[in-house]
Amino acid sequence: MKIIEPTVSLITVSFNSEKTIADTIESILKQTYDKIEYIVVDGLSSDNTVSIAKSYEPLFLKKGYTFKLVSEKDKGLYDAMNKGVKLAGGDIIGILNSDDFYVDEFVVEKVVKKMTEDSADCLYADLLYVDQDDTSRIVRRWKAKTGDFRLGWNPPHPTTFITKKTYDKFGLYKSEYKISSDYDLLYRVIHKGKARLSYLEEYIVKMRVGGKSTSGIKGNIVSNKEIYNTLKENNQQFKLLIIFIRLLVKIKQFL
Repeated sequence: MKIIEPTVSLITVSFNSEKTIADTIESILKQTYDKIEYIVVDGLSSDNTVSIAKSYEPLFLKKGYTFKLVSEKDKGLYDAMNKGVKLAGGDIIGILNSDDFYVDEFVVEKVVKKMTEDSADCLYADLLYVDQDDTSRIVRRWKAKTGDFRLGWNPPHPTTFITKKTYDKFGLYKSEYKISSDYDLLYRVIHKGKARLSYLEEYIVKMRVGGKSTSGIKGNIVSNKEIYNTLKENNQQFKLLIIFIRLLVKIKQFL
């Protein structure tokens, strides 16, 4: 009996991303996996982001991929992600933002194979931070490993794939959070929800430094406040200690 391959919906959230979005799109376009739906959710960019994304539509259709593009005002990053998840018709959903890109053409194929073998609800892998201008220069490596949210661990969101059924069960991103709603969602799915988890021990995404989640002291303050709120809402003990351990883990990544 022929095994039915799952469709993978890949979502890119963009806003005035004309300098980087082509790298993102091309890394998806060259994937070897056959069943991909690509969704661009743009926040009403004032530059050429939308026209660049739109220019790739014929190439996606030629390859047999589904292509969707929405450009409208949103309430921030996570509101845009939620729009993408709601639009997604695939069985597995991955989010690749407009300054990130996959390391090679086999990423989605490997993700699907691993999730299928493990009957996983959620998969994560390792992440490379790269220089904004010279993306061949690695700034930091995030070796995700396995761990416990109570010990400061969490998986890198750009490498995370979640089934549509899991989103339906646990809900979407909290749009009131500006930086760490991905932490909140993964905490609810993995730690509290005990979803079936799979770890692909490979670097699969390159992420340019300088985004909201890597934007220095101010960004880290906002991020830690939001993470504290997540831990508080879920009645997690030793909240400040967990945040302190998270900071130590980040320092270790730099070293």
